[in-house]
Amino acid sequence: MSESALRLVWIYPDLLSTYGDRGNVLVVERRARQRRLEVERIDVRSDQPVPTSGDIYLIGGGEDRPQRLAGERLRQDPGLGRAIENGAIVFAVCAGYQILGHEFIDDRGERTAGLGLLDVWSTRGESKRNVGDIVAEPDPRLGLPTLTGFENHQGVTHLGQGVSPLARVSVGGGNGTGDGTEGAWRDTVFGTYLHGPIMARNPIVADLLIKLALDVSALPPVDNTWYDALRSERIAAAQSAS
Repeated sequence: MSESALRLVWIYPDLLSTYGDRGNVLVVERRARQRRLEVERIDVRSDQPVPTSGDIYLIGGGEDRPQRLAGERLRQDPGLGRAIENGAIVFAVCAGYQILGHEFIDDRGERTAGLGLLDVWSTRGESKRNVGDIVAEPDPRLGLPTLTGFENHQGVTHLGQGVSPLARVSVGGGNGTGDGTEGAWRDTVFGTYLHGPIMARNPIVADLLIKLALDVSALPPVDNTWYDALRSERIAAAQSAS
C-alpha cells in the first residue's frame, strides 16, 4: 500500500461511467473513511496516463464506441498492467470487464483486442439483451454473501482456465453463456456485469477490495443498516419477479 494513503484510481470516467458505476469509487472511498483510513482518490481521464502506484483501480461500463476508445488507449498505456504486477487490486464492470479480457466486439461489429489481464473473451449474443435485476452466489473463497445488481448487456463472456467465475446466478443472465456463471476473477483482478452500482447494493464487495489492499483479514465494523435493507429488498424483488 502507498505510504501516505489508500490510493483509489478511477479509470476513464469520461468514457466508462455511463451506468452510474462512479458510485463504486464513492462507496469504496466512504467505506475506507468510515474505518478512519486516509484516502487519496485519482480520477484518470482518457488523455492521461494510468498511474502505477495505486492500490485499488476501478473501471466502469460504457457504450460500445467509448469502450473501443478506452480499449485502444489502455492498450497503449502499460500503467494498469504494471500496477497489477505491483500487487494492485482491479475491479471492472461490464465494458470494463470485457476490456480486461483477450478480446471483445466493438461498435463496428469487429473483434477488438483487450488487455489480456483476465483469461476471458467476449462475443456478442444473438438473442435478446440481458436486462434486469440479477442475483448471484459468489465464489465461496471470497467470503461474500449473495450479490444483487442490475445487468444491461448483450455480451457473452467465455472463461478460460486461468480464471474462476466470480459468482453463479440464480436470477439473471450473468456472463450470457447459459452455464450460470457471472463475472470472473483471478488473484487481485475482478470483472463483473453487475451494475447497481454493485458496491452500493453490496458494500461488502468494497470491504473485500480494501482488505486485499491492506492485506488484512478483517476491518472494523460499521453500520450497515441502510445497505442491508436495500440489498434485501432488491434480492426479494428480483426473486419474486423471476
